[in-house]
Amino acid sequence: MRIISGKARGTKLYTLEGINTRPTLDRVKESIFNIIQNEIPNCIFLDMFSGSGAIGLEAVSRGAKKAILCDSSKEAIEIIKKNIQKTHFEKAIELYCEKFDNVLKNRIAEKIDIAYIDPPYQTNFAIETIKLLLEKKLLKETSIIIVETDRDEIIKEIEKLNIEIFDRRKYGRANLILLKKK
Repeated sequence: MRIISGKARGTKLYTLEGINTRPTLDRVKESIFNIIQNEIPNCIFLDMFSGSGAIGLEAVSRGAKKAILCDSSKEAIEIIKKNIQKTHFEKAIELYCEKFDNVLKNRIAEKIDIAYIDPPYQTNFAIETIKLLLEKKLLKETSIIIVETDRDEIIKEIEKLNIEIFDRRKYGRANLILLKKK
């Protein structure tokens, strides 16, 4: 896994061993950033369920002012710290080793421009995260939410929220769902 573009382009990132973490494929990452590339410069980027931190670090590499990364796994946080050092993005990263709901309820003080949500598959954490982002008023009117999931039924759950699906892509078993406020 590597940084695809920007200041740290080509930097190889450390990854987590085992099956507990599922890295976003480079082709999926490239697709995400092609879609949102004009929104990245100077944005506040949230990478929830960060794993290795690759998505948040890619955002900073491409010009995000700040990336907030969150993962509850201590092993993931250690890998993210190594990747932050390797990319030299220490000043642009806010890192939390906590459960996602605690971070959303108690840690984030500013509004998010882009939220990337890639929870463990077969959980309802994506919907819970979207609900908290809305409830805590952490989104701007122009904010974009990107959900990576393998759950096709999540569309019905999203449609019940005050949020609009404006794009959807499928890469193997991974669904990318792009959302904005109604």
